[in-house]
Amino acid sequence: MLSKIISSATIGIDAYLVEVETNIEKQIPGFIIVGLPDNVVKESRERVIAAIKNSGFQFPIKKYTINLAPADIKKEGSSFDLPIAIGILTATEIIDETFTRDSLFLGELSLDGTLRPVKGALPISVEAKKRGIKRIILPADSAKEASIVDGVEVYGMENLREVVQFVNRDLEKEATYTNKEELFSQINMYHLDFSDVKGQENVKRALEVAAAGSHNIIMIGPPGSGKTMLAKRIPTILPPMTFNEALETTKIHSVAGIIPKEQSLITERPFRNPHHTVSDAALVGGGSFPRPGEVSFANHGVLFLDELPEFKKNVLEVLRQPLEDAKVTVSRSKLSLEFPANFMLAAAMNPCPCGYYTDPTRECTCAPPQIQKYMSKISGPLLDRIDIHIEVPAVKYKELSSEIKTESSAEIRNRVMKARDIQTKRFIALKNIYNNGDMGSKEVRQFCKLDSAGADLLKMAMSRLGLSARAYDRILKVSRTIADLDNSENILPQHISEAIQYRSLDRELWKH
Repeated sequence: MLSKIISSATIGIDAYLVEVETNIEKQIPGFIIVGLPDNVVKESRERVIAAIKNSGFQFPIKKYTINLAPADIKKEGSSFDLPIAIGILTATEIIDETFTRDSLFLGELSLDGTLRPVKGALPISVEAKKRGIKRIILPADSAKEASIVDGVEVYGMENLREVVQFVNRDLEKEATYTNKEELFSQINMYHLDFSDVKGQENVKRALEVAAAGSHNIIMIGPPGSGKTMLAKRIPTILPPMTFNEALETTKIHSVAGIIPKEQSLITERPFRNPHHTVSDAALVGGGSFPRPGEVSFANHGVLFLDELPEFKKNVLEVLRQPLEDAKVTVSRSKLSLEFPANFMLAAAMNPCPCGYYTDPTRECTCAPPQIQKYMSKISGPLLDRIDIHIEVPAVKYKELSSEIKTESSAEIRNRVMKARDIQTKRFIALKNIYNNGDMGSKEVRQFCKLDSAGADLLKMAMSRLGLSARAYDRILKVSRTIADLDNSENILPQHISEAIQYRSLDRELWKH
């Protein structure tokens, strides 16, 4: 007796089909799973046998051989429990096999037959549609996520008995449907808002410029000046996510199993804030069976690194590839995977170990060598990928107690979206460049031309302020964004002047 059931698994953020073959023979009793199963898959033997018996079905004492094809790819996870159980019940003729031929089964079984949610339901649904699979049968808690994809019928089930009744047409069930228009009508419903922030108008402006051009930004200021508070509000001024952006971001969260139970699609830009003790594998992804890291969870959103010099140097250095390529490549001996990592980096740090080097009201207790050692923890190549450096001074009492209403996130976001539209039209003929922050040296020369007044101003700033050579392109890129916010076709001296202010860490003040 032989049966074949279609299932699926994920590798990276994509899925592939797995054929679960079940062969039952009248030999010495046994139960073996082949096809490179990991320990979790091997343990499904006990779960499947108990679930079948506790659901009221017969489990004949025979030899069971389960093959997970293709056999040369390692299988992991508990989502093969349901297809293995269905394969056994089909081989023992409890289930009508005609229904299972164009169905994909997925789910973890409890010992009593209850179905538990699985990881990767969305990418599996995408793959099922691509392969022409008619329907997906999976746990009810994962059905909403899988139903995002049109063209595939998704049926959420509570337990094994319900699945058997449905497959044998003894139970009618409505396919799960998700209204994507309704989901996207709720975007930008953030609980945080820039109107909550008192003072710091110059920092808000810098964050607006960073959001408008997708520039990486670092904030330097004493403890309690509001760096974290400001960073958490950056997603509220970024343009709304498109459906393709939402789909890609949700796939990443899906394979990691971190999508909230009540949520089927991530429609708000992610904000990730890893602790400074994070490992390099946790930050960029990795592991024996590679999983995405924090940079991928922040895809199309913001990655915030607070207390930047406290991160281990090797951890910060692995950021260089994703910042440059907007993706992470994880290589192993038998496979190489890519995870999307198109994020905006926001970092915060104190100006010195005690935090009060630039504070006019409190005395710094750090010696110059201590400050230099502290600042040197951030390498030049990493700093080279951060366009905007802004000082965040301590907020004065007068500003904190002010009742004057400040700009809301919605007002700032409208200006950001207009600037992004200008950039979209500008780079429409170029590949992989969508914002000013994506420009390389070639594009900077093409789109950031200065008149004689602007060129003279930049030349003077480079010499007088002691700006480094790497600051040159950064200033031009940021100037281009400021001009876009002003709806100006040309970069004017005032745009250059403002961009120069956003290079704090390149000044001589930080080099001694």
